Amino acid sequence: MNIAVAGGAGFIGSHIVDAYIAEGHNVIIIDDMSSGEKKNINPAAKFHKMGIGDAKMHQLLADEKIEILSNHAAQISVRISVEKPKEDAQVNIVDTLNLYEAARIAKVRRIIFASSGGAIYGEQDYYPADEKHSKRPLSPYGVTKLANEKYLGYYKSVHGIENVIFRYTNVYGPRQNPHGEAGVIGIFAQKMLKGEVPIINGDGTQTRDYVYGLDVARANVLALGENARGIYNCCTGTEYSVNTLHQLLQLKVGKVVKRQHAPAKAGEQRRSLCTPSKIRNLLGWNPSVTFEQGLSHTVDWFRENMK
Repeated sequence: MNIAVAGGAGFIGSHIVDAYIAEGHNVIIIDDMSSGEKKNINPAAKFHKMGIGDAKMHQLLADEKIEILSNHAAQISVRISVEKPKEDAQVNIVDTLNLYEAARIAKVRRIIFASSGGAIYGEQDYYPADEKHSKRPLSPYGVTKLANEKYLGYYKSVHGIENVIFRYTNVYGPRQNPHGEAGVIGIFAQKMLKGEVPIINGDGTQTRDYVYGLDVARANVLALGENARGIYNCCTGTEYSVNTLHQLLQLKVGKVVKRQHAPAKAGEQRRSLCTPSKIRNLLGWNPSVTFEQGLSHTVDWFRENMK
């Protein structure tokens, strides 16, 4: 297949590119490099430095005869979305709509979209959340993810473009960006390896469902299947508190590193836990890497790649 991965030089997107190429597909990467890394670019892929809002996007997709568009390009910071909702919406709604319109014009068959399990559900009514759970996002970031899901529903019903939507929980692993606030494991791992004190927002009892990046990439390969359609939680069904994460990372880093607490951040829920039952039953996906294994791989990667 001819596949375009928007955001393919980023943390999650680059793993997906690698997985597609390993399966023998022709892949192009579309990335403006605002957060992508040159070292993440698979040399077997064609690379186009371009933002998803570019007016020439439809021509690129048509010229490359793209059948599948994987949209993993986004403004990913909940905190920035709260501080700058207009800027967040510009990327995650307006520019993204340009990408979808380009896909329509270029006659792309299917769009795979990176949504969010935690941000869309908000404070949950029950645990773990399935895909039918009420959607009450607490941040502009979560609102844009839900809006994207609705727009993709429109493009399917009106224009016939198939979609597969993954509601990721907290994705972590090698290549994670430790310089923002979106990836707590990457941030903590680098700080603790340097002997710096990690800052925990709130009391640290808030929980998250962490899913390993390579497992996410494997889900995206399954999304190419003929019968893959609709919305799926991509998660483990297991939750860990931030305090527990800090304790486990101390063991992986091999040193005692104290932690510091700061006020909780607006727009972030207390507890996030989803069920992978649907993706397991319909796509045959299960997480293959345990949390402790994933933490070991992640810390080892940061140890070797720290700047």
